[in-house]
Amino acid sequence: MENAPIVVQWIELGILICLFLFAVCAPHSIAATQTAWLVGMTLWVGRRFIYPPPQTYRTPLDYALLGFFIITGLAALFSYEPMVSAGKLRAASLFTIVYLFVENIPSGKVLRMLALTLVASCMINVAYTGISRLIGRGVTLQTVRPDSPLSSAINVIGHQRVPFPVIAGDTVLDVDEQRVRSAEDIAEALGAGAGPPTARVKIYRTEYMPTLLIPRGHLLSGTTAEQQLGIAGWSIGRDWRATGFYSHWVTYSQALMLIASLALGLFIALPQKRNRIALLLLIALAGLGLALLLTVTRASWLGFLVSAIVIVLAGTSRRTILIVGLVLIPVVLAGFFILQQQRHVGFVDQKDASITWRQTVWHEGFALLISKPRHLIIGVGMDSLKSHWREWGLFDQGRIPIGHMHSDFLEIALERGVPALILWLILLGLYARTLWQSLRRLRHQEPHDVAVDTFGPWIDRGIVLGALGGLAGFVVSGVVHYNWGDSTVMMIFYFLMALSLVVHRQVGAELNRHR
Repeated sequence: MENAPIVVQWIELGILICLFLFAVCAPHSIAATQTAWLVGMTLWVGRRFIYPPPQTYRTPLDYALLGFFIITGLAALFSYEPMVSAGKLRAASLFTIVYLFVENIPSGKVLRMLALTLVASCMINVAYTGISRLIGRGVTLQTVRPDSPLSSAINVIGHQRVPFPVIAGDTVLDVDEQRVRSAEDIAEALGAGAGPPTARVKIYRTEYMPTLLIPRGHLLSGTTAEQQLGIAGWSIGRDWRATGFYSHWVTYSQALMLIASLALGLFIALPQKRNRIALLLLIALAGLGLALLLTVTRASWLGFLVSAIVIVLAGTSRRTILIVGLVLIPVVLAGFFILQQQRHVGFVDQKDASITWRQTVWHEGFALLISKPRHLIIGVGMDSLKSHWREWGLFDQGRIPIGHMHSDFLEIALERGVPALILWLILLGLYARTLWQSLRRLRHQEPHDVAVDTFGPWIDRGIVLGALGGLAGFVVSGVVHYNWGDSTVMMIFYFLMALSLVVHRQVGAELNRHR
């Protein structure tokens, strides 16, 4: 808005900077991303009080988004723990990310740059993941004697102190938040006088990364670190599950799935596949795929597989479908191999504790849901489970991790009521229909012989394809993960939703101009 007052120009520039900071930070840091969102929202709200008022836009999802937030607010109001549930409304308000972007993306070029920025930025943590795996992290122990000081480790669960001896195969990651890379480092950190009487030792054991308490000054006699620790053999750790810059592999895998879907959508939409842009997208896809494999998260793998199938079927020719299918075969086989090597389980394995305890919480959660009409109508309230799990007999009486129901569908119904679940499904259905409409319109508007521009219209179709695939993968993985409750994942999800809604609006405007 060149003729707008200078203050308006500065505010709009500030909002634009926040949009790009959001795209840069989303694959890495929840705090930085939320800061960009909150500052952008503050500037946008302030802008609306300055003349001339900005233009506003409607989207096909307005009623569903707002309705779901209202039902969430009612669930918090009537919660068993109203103050606890009210604290979750900030996470629920992340849907405003959609409007921050929809209302403030000024042009198609900015839209396309934002999409490419997200993919490019994610390559930073992908590179970090690869380099970290090559360098290794921590010390993997091959044998631990019963009299080892590591065998006296204690794990604090709630207010209980539970014996949790370090065993063969465990990887010691750090001691008192200082990384270790050798047995000598561990022995030195656990020696008398190295710090407080009790050391905090973080380990990795397949599905678990607890921080254990181990008394200092209890090393065994001996001249070597191995003898003092009571271990025989160690190596640099390389078997931990990738987390990127996040604290958990599930969050990282879900973020990677959504961003990889966008990258694949962009590649499929690219008119010419033999140029520099195609090469860069292929490199990005390879890196994203490898990082996703290293998270060793089956639901996210399956989600991306479904996403890839949807994108390829919706966006390309039979020949490309065949090529992609052939490429996916070795990738799937590699996934099975990595799963067996790092988690020692099959893809669906009843001996796997993560599957059995999911089955347990699903049974318990469904029983609680149908136990009272109140639960069916308005739910028990967000995070009330963490305060009332004992009286409701959840989480196998505390013998399995205490948290949530590990399913979007069950968690939403239990915490917010069945009407909220129905409205959530309507929201996702409307979103899918909007994406499909955009694809059909873009297909009719595609030029046949056009040079590939770095920020050309092909990116619009790639955004919609990536969002459609990402939605499919998100829903599939949400059967066994509560990804709707992960703020990091939801910010990326809403970001992609916003970009696709801007494409939908622009395509609709173009269609109206030609009528």
